[in-house]
Amino acid sequence: MVPALSLWLPILLSAVAVFIASSVIHMVLTYHRNDFRGLSSQDEIMDALRAFNIPPGEYVMPHCERPKAMEEPEFKERLEKGPVAFLTVLKGNDFGMGKSLVLWFLYCLLIGLFSAYLAGQALGPGAHYLSVFRFVGAAAFGAYALALLQNSIWYKRAWMTTLKSMMDGFIYAIVTAGIFGWLWPA
Repeated sequence: MVPALSLWLPILLSAVAVFIASSVIHMVLTYHRNDFRGLSSQDEIMDALRAFNIPPGEYVMPHCERPKAMEEPEFKERLEKGPVAFLTVLKGNDFGMGKSLVLWFLYCLLIGLFSAYLAGQALGPGAHYLSVFRFVGAAAFGAYALALLQNSIWYKRAWMTTLKSMMDGFIYAIVTAGIFGWLWPA
């Protein structure tokens, strides 16, 4: 057994490496550029929504307060009429990258810590590189990628967008696993 906190260096370095890899993926490579589409009349839609002064939060429409309401004719009519939307509302000045980048780095650290814990429980000092790679890689892939499937299953996110993000998660898992394998204690 290897205590997770004794693996602070691979936890930190893997978080830095994943942060850099994700920056390259999103700023240099172009395959995520079409994950979101713009609305043809976005100015008019934004003006219309602004008039309602919707507080920041997550919304669905049509919405019903209780499951039984989904059987009511009014709800069914709204659903049939459409559009159906999942909407995330932010304040106009709340789209800065700084806070998100800090939270992303902390998330990378958390995944490194979780991966260190799992591998440390399963493997002892001097474990073979490939054994470390497999344990850490599986844990990191689960954390970076598998939960993304829920967005397509429940919120109808485009499957291609989810699969591209899962491919990113696979890259992050390989980077994390490689660093842990390299720095695993003897």
